[in-house]
Amino acid sequence: MTSDKLVLVTHDSFNLSKGTLKKFTDETGIEVEVQAAGDAGELVNKLVLTKDSPLGDVVFGIDNTFASRAVKEGVLDNYASKDLTSAEDQYLLPAGSGREQLTPIDNGDVCVNVDHEWFAKAGIAEPTTLDDLLKPEYKNLFVTPAANSSSPGLAFLLATIADKGADGWQQYWTKLVANGVKIDAGWSDAYYVDFSGPSSDGDRPLVVSYASSPPAEVKEGATTAPTGALLDTCFRQTEYAGVIAGTKNKAGAEKLVDFLFSPTVQNDIPENMYVFPVNAEATLPATWAEFAEIAKDPFVVSPDEIDKNRETWLSEWAAIATP
Repeated sequence: MTSDKLVLVTHDSFNLSKGTLKKFTDETGIEVEVQAAGDAGELVNKLVLTKDSPLGDVVFGIDNTFASRAVKEGVLDNYASKDLTSAEDQYLLPAGSGREQLTPIDNGDVCVNVDHEWFAKAGIAEPTTLDDLLKPEYKNLFVTPAANSSSPGLAFLLATIADKGADGWQQYWTKLVANGVKIDAGWSDAYYVDFSGPSSDGDRPLVVSYASSPPAEVKEGATTAPTGALLDTCFRQTEYAGVIAGTKNKAGAEKLVDFLFSPTVQNDIPENMYVFPVNAEATLPATWAEFAEIAKDPFVVSPDEIDKNRETWLSEWAAIATP
């Protein structure tokens, strides 16, 4: 079988087990080259800037905070996986805002994560709410990715907007900055460099990450997780895959989107990207059943509201959060 090649453009956090993408090649004869393009916001920006000369054939990592921009800019072909069922309806975008172009692949709650061991050692009670982060006892303890360059960072901003309202979140962020929040360019720097958790090197015990991050910190045989998610701070995020407009192999690109939605990839997602698969046929690792939590009442902002206000909100946020 002659091997063609597809370029899968992703955000920097994309990761699958070694050999997973080879299964697609074995099935189709098509090799997959993965090309990382920054965080989700940067990924969409690059797709828009290069739409006359596309970066690749398939994109993974556009989320519900940036989807409407990608759709409006015309960077995607019309294709949603033929394998979607009614069980995945809850993850679909509204008609006209991405439903026809984007296939849900994973979802997770973006929440403040806490280093239980740090707080226990320091003898300080852990925060539980967004308002708690403003208290003096948590000064200089919190780090978040930037809202204008990171999808988890934008999700956290949206949580504060949903909680404080369109006219109140600015004051909240002014107080958050005054209380010493550190703002990093992306999630990896916030989590692995500045967070104090077991797999990290930093000294800040509060970080914006995912409700599904704590299971990744559990050592084999342990009965408790050393970190946790503050479930009253969460914004629900879904990530999607789509065919990039201008691909020279649309049929192959559609097969790759189907493959990303298939149980082969879906079962591989939790322990590699620390988010939940969306395919109803996927199975979760045993540690997730024990340690992964889902917010019962996450903050929500509709895709239409995000699309209408995103640039204004980000401009206002940058004026407050950027020195």
